[in-house]
Amino acid sequence: MPLLGSIFSLKKFSPRKSASLSNIPMLERSVKKTELGLEYGAPFINIGGHVLKFEDGQWVADSEGKGVQVEMQRLKQRSQKLEEENNFLKLKVDILLDMLSEMTADSQLMQKELEEIRTRERRRK
Repeated sequence: MPLLGSIFSLKKFSPRKSASLSNIPMLERSVKKTELGLEYGAPFINIGGHVLKFEDGQWVADSEGKGVQVEMQRLKQRSQKLEEENNFLKLKVDILLDMLSEMTADSQLMQKELEEIRTRERRRK
């Protein structure tokens, strides 16, 4: 018999009871949906009193947030107007570059002709 054997021997414990006495895991799927609300619906977010819902892959203002929809429509119109103006200005720049290149070519052609005339006059003298 060991000297300290009785101090370090472990007592036998009874098996643990189940962690939960709930019957939720045993419920059918349809019952779980109705009882526990497992149909979540569309995700939504509330920012500064404006509610946005995620529908069809896009965040859409909720029907309560009419002011947000008006603001969004105004911003879309402004964006479209700025895009049109940007395209118009790009066209103007292209036209001006074409005019500049044409004038540069004309100027170089005139300089070449002037030099040819000067060389002919020098040969005559």
